[in-house]
Amino acid sequence: MHRHGAARRTATGPRRSAARPGLRVAAPLLAGLLLSGPLLAGCTSAAAGGAAAAPSPASTRSPASTPAGTVATAPPPQPAPQLTDEKVSAAVSRIDGYVQDAMARTGLPGLALAVVYRDKVVHANGFGVRELGKQEPVGPDTVFQLASVSKPIASTVVAGVVGQKAVTWDDPVSTHDPGFALSDPWVSSHVTIADLFSHRSGLPDHAGDLLEDLGHPRDYILQHLRDQPLAPFRASYAYTNYGLTEAAVAVAKAKGVAWEDLAADVLYKPLGMSSTSSLRSAYDGAANKAVPHVRTDGGWQVSATENPDPQAPAGGVSSTVQDLARWMRLQLADGAFEGRQIVDPAALKETRVPQTVSNPPTAPAGNAGFYGLGWNVSYDPQGRLRLNHSGAFELGAATVVTLLPSEQAGIVVLTNGQPIGVAEAVAQEFLDLAQNGRETVDWLGFFGKVVPAAALEGVSSTDYGKPPAGAAPAEPDAAYVGTYSNGHYGPLTVSARDGGLVMSLGPDGLEFPLQHYDGDVFSFRTKGENAVGLSGVTFTVGADGRASAVVVEQLNHEGLGTFTRS
Repeated sequence: MHRHGAARRTATGPRRSAARPGLRVAAPLLAGLLLSGPLLAGCTSAAAGGAAAAPSPASTRSPASTPAGTVATAPPPQPAPQLTDEKVSAAVSRIDGYVQDAMARTGLPGLALAVVYRDKVVHANGFGVRELGKQEPVGPDTVFQLASVSKPIASTVVAGVVGQKAVTWDDPVSTHDPGFALSDPWVSSHVTIADLFSHRSGLPDHAGDLLEDLGHPRDYILQHLRDQPLAPFRASYAYTNYGLTEAAVAVAKAKGVAWEDLAADVLYKPLGMSSTSSLRSAYDGAANKAVPHVRTDGGWQVSATENPDPQAPAGGVSSTVQDLARWMRLQLADGAFEGRQIVDPAALKETRVPQTVSNPPTAPAGNAGFYGLGWNVSYDPQGRLRLNHSGAFELGAATVVTLLPSEQAGIVVLTNGQPIGVAEAVAQEFLDLAQNGRETVDWLGFFGKVVPAAALEGVSSTDYGKPPAGAAPAEPDAAYVGTYSNGHYGPLTVSARDGGLVMSLGPDGLEFPLQHYDGDVFSFRTKGENAVGLSGVTFTVGADGRASAVVVEQLNHEGLGTFTRS
């Protein structure tokens, strides 16, 4: 699921406007959260930009229902609604039992869900406990961290600002944030808010996330996106939390406020989402909150997620299913809520249009997955637009939201455990029951394999826990001790302590004990949201017996992980 809900792959996609020819090509890395085809993906939007809140009979009539002797003047933009009150009620009556069984099978500590249909919350419930070892139950008003479900919420906020005419989706980011730059000056001046919200800027997969793990603040991370090599502009897709964050921050600067305040003013307050915030402090201070958990060999245990404030638009929202049901109702009503137009419908519908191919089909008859503006966009087997996004913190949260705009239906599922596929399985099970009246796929079995497998991305091919037979000895500690500089990650310090070596990184001096592997190669145990177990540290030692440089394997995926002795 890889860091806030995205798996890594490679894809190309359509351009919104012409890009400069001759841009340097680099292998793009994808992310779009295991949601490629209609079964897994999410966002769907009606043809030409989104389903209407209440399609007219003429617009939804299928050829089969056209009166005898007449011919339709055009194909329908979306199939006629297939769900009914009875079908949805039947699915609701069975989903709680499915949740309880899934939690019993996996041991997941807590889960909450809400279902909306035809502008009503038809079901909201909580299951399990907020924290293992304590009795407080999860309920519809329990606050969860949303991880990447924050992204479609952020795009809703930006749509609101677009409707106010303060920005447009096609504004260059540099118009509102003149200091922003990427490694190519031409791309820097042309990349738009839409480019960054649809992950087609050319930035590498998850660019900036490792800086966050090391403790760097938002401003530092956004400024250092300019160090990253770029794939083809508007012709490649790679999921980036900090690309989207930069676009959102630029919109906030256009309004002269902080992003966290903008989100509250444009969306949370008008909708009455009183338990929703883009600040980690609000989650920490909530009395009724779900505590994160991770699954270990010894079972589930309480964990602690990192502070997502630096990437708040992309992964830092916390909320309840009751609040999110209000947001889903607004989405399905094209920006309206209880008689008030809160978000401009045209700006909101643009978020549902496929902007880039996130998952190319793997077979001639396969389905492609797309990314819109903050949404995964796909079309289900019935041809209906489906909007979806998952969220994942490997340190203890897994979430998903799925909307069928033409059916006026949606479901959100929040959990307080690391991603193991339960959230996705519950959402898909509900839609399966509502459409087919039965389970057609073992969703828990399917997602239970796919989701954890995504977390293995980035694990080293070298087993540093097993040094090779006849491993060469290391040089004396003094050969490696010292400070090494790196313009992207900052300084790295190696110190001798307690008979071994310790590596320090980041503004707060995170410490990583080094274990000898072979010769001048050591290993360290990675930390944080992007931890991948043991990773390598390779020193270059000169004829003088002193290391001149060191390469940190985990930080070197884009060639930025070399530190030179100061």
